[in-house]
Amino acid sequence: MTILQVVDKEFSQVPIIDISALISQTSNYSRVVADQIRQALHDYGFFYIVGHGVDEKLQEKLENLSQQFFAQDVKTKLKIRMALGGKAWRGYFPVGNELTSGRPDLKEGIYFGTELEKDHPLVKAGTPMHGRNLFPSNIPQFRETVLDYIDSMTKLGHILMAGIALSLGLEKSYFADRYTKDPLILFRIFNYPPNSSSQSEWGVGEHTDYGVLTILKQDNVGGLQVKSKSGWIDAPPIPGSFVCNIGDMLDRMTQGLYRSTPHRVQNLSTSNRLSFPFFFDPNFNVEVKPIELSDIVVNDDKSDRWDKTSVHEFDGTYGEYLLNKVSKVFPELRQKVLESAE
Repeated sequence: MTILQVVDKEFSQVPIIDISALISQTSNYSRVVADQIRQALHDYGFFYIVGHGVDEKLQEKLENLSQQFFAQDVKTKLKIRMALGGKAWRGYFPVGNELTSGRPDLKEGIYFGTELEKDHPLVKAGTPMHGRNLFPSNIPQFRETVLDYIDSMTKLGHILMAGIALSLGLEKSYFADRYTKDPLILFRIFNYPPNSSSQSEWGVGEHTDYGVLTILKQDNVGGLQVKSKSGWIDAPPIPGSFVCNIGDMLDRMTQGLYRSTPHRVQNLSTSNRLSFPFFFDPNFNVEVKPIELSDIVVNDDKSDRWDKTSVHEFDGTYGEYLLNKVSKVFPELRQKVLESAE
């Protein structure tokens, strides 16, 4: 088995890790992979994965169907607009409707999550961000493809969290036992329109993710940038890979040993850019606490943070943290979500 231990300088400074040993649960090599994950998350907060086993045909189908959806006129796309998703926080938003740091992003997209029927206890209880997805009725197989992809990525998320647990010297079931046995799954499909300006317009501005793990599928256009210790670096598409990064909650759990790294997107091409971020997050109702790690000094310098806030000062459930964040992303829908939380 070949484990990729070196960074491919032709592509990016962000490390590339072959996780096939985690997939096959080969114990000796799993430790090697865990060590690579530790180094990558300590140094970058980001890494590429290959050897993940996610069906390439499923990925291609998802990309093709997404292209079909975004090629439609706005009126048609708005038939599944987010306002119709209600408390579940699902559906389509047009270009400029999503905000990062108060500024409109130059992208459109669709929000998805775990498909829950209306008689599910969390839905019946009115829990925000839980419920049914909205799918375009005029694109055959869109629903089935998205749900199959969510299922595949959820399984991959569990495997990667086991690898992250091992990287911290913990039992591989550490996160599943406490936070992610029933994870909050959020999936997005984003379309960044072609760059028609000579100015630097950001598809999405500098930000960190909220939860524990993001698994990103990119198309072949590129535009993702990661803030490293030496400055902004590109994380371009690598065939057959996903880009993984951690969010604020893992930063909090590890007391700053693993930092949630700022990143941003700028589509400099004359083509549309598709991206597929999959968020594998703690259960909505769990309280996120620091892990007891030996010889760890908390890095809590707010000046390091893009938003000048501390994830280590937060106290409460992941749902509370998440609602506070998303209410700033879509201020027009904010009241619906906050009312449903009361």
